[in-house]
Amino acid sequence: MEYSLRRHLEYPNDPDSQTTYNPLRQESVRDNLKLQLTIDSRLQRVAQRQLEVTVQQHGAKRGAVLVMDSRNGELLAMAMTPTYDPNRYYEAEIEEFRNWVVSDVYEPGSTFKPINVAIALQEGVLGPDDYIYDEGRLIYDRWTIKNADYDTVGGRGAITVTDILRHSSNVGMVHIMEKLDRSLYFNWLHKLGLGQPTGIELPSAASPQLKDRAQFIASPVEAATTSFGQGFAITPLHLVQMHAALANGGTLVTPHVVKGLVDGDGDLAWQPDRAAPQKIFSADVARQVLEMMEAVVQSGSGEPAQIAGYRIGGKTGTSQKAGSSGTYGSGRVTSFVSILPIDEPRYVVLAVIDEPSTPNAFGSTVAAPLVKTVVETLAVLEGVAPGTPD
Repeated sequence: MEYSLRRHLEYPNDPDSQTTYNPLRQESVRDNLKLQLTIDSRLQRVAQRQLEVTVQQHGAKRGAVLVMDSRNGELLAMAMTPTYDPNRYYEAEIEEFRNWVVSDVYEPGSTFKPINVAIALQEGVLGPDDYIYDEGRLIYDRWTIKNADYDTVGGRGAITVTDILRHSSNVGMVHIMEKLDRSLYFNWLHKLGLGQPTGIELPSAASPQLKDRAQFIASPVEAATTSFGQGFAITPLHLVQMHAALANGGTLVTPHVVKGLVDGDGDLAWQPDRAAPQKIFSADVARQVLEMMEAVVQSGSGEPAQIAGYRIGGKTGTSQKAGSSGTYGSGRVTSFVSILPIDEPRYVVLAVIDEPSTPNAFGSTVAAPLVKTVVETLAVLEGVAPGTPD
């Protein structure tokens, strides 16, 4: 027996309705409508199983996998662990009920670098073929900023923007975002949604944490750390939403898991109201960044995500975690975000693994292989054909 609040949702005060909608009573009218989600149960099952294997293998605290269709914001998979069995919910720990993908924030690290490159390109302070000098380490105010591989590689000198993403150069990103006025940079962060929840129809959705405008503009180090994804915090869902704007040609869409109410013939009878898509980047800028992200997978830190015959873009992330005192400790979050197929970009896949305890745990070694397994299943289920080499 199915129930729906369709008439009351559409006409909450209709005098011809048999009842007056009261959210406390949850009084319903029987009909043949069913709630349809965007989640693909087959992909969800694979993502959940592979995520649990990865978290156990690396002794991590928790993990998550998200898959989004960038054209409309539909989430095809939203897996997380630890979780609970809804059939035996009474056996679960209370914290397992929280959907931390939408309710908890983290510092995204280098997975945010492509977004910053897109901002710089859109504002015209950077060209896709420009060279940036990477000295490997620099002093900013009283803080030392260096590349993760500085102790073994040192500075790389003048390198392309693509190489900055390929080698995940923190110093190179600092120099890129130095070209942008800090007030304008702050405006861009808010334009991308860092001041509000994503709009998903799930409870306890969190807003990103960003320094206030005055502090951000007055302190050069704030913009410097933001350039490589530290010093602010977002939810995993926010990151997927922003990368979807790169995948779909520059438009910010609302992530969602509710498709709507369908009738007996499978036709949509009702859909939730959502914010109108917002144009953020030009199609040219989005394409330029995607080509750079493809180089990351072809010959950079994202190589473990390669799949023979497919053109895939991606970016690794290994971010430090701040403790209760506000200082960074030994904890880290490893992640990898992927966009595919590059020739006809559509899907965004993100894996976030919190506090892996195995040696040499990075986005490339922990999260990228997980994304690869999910993408392999996604390609089969969605009929993504192999691409033509560029």
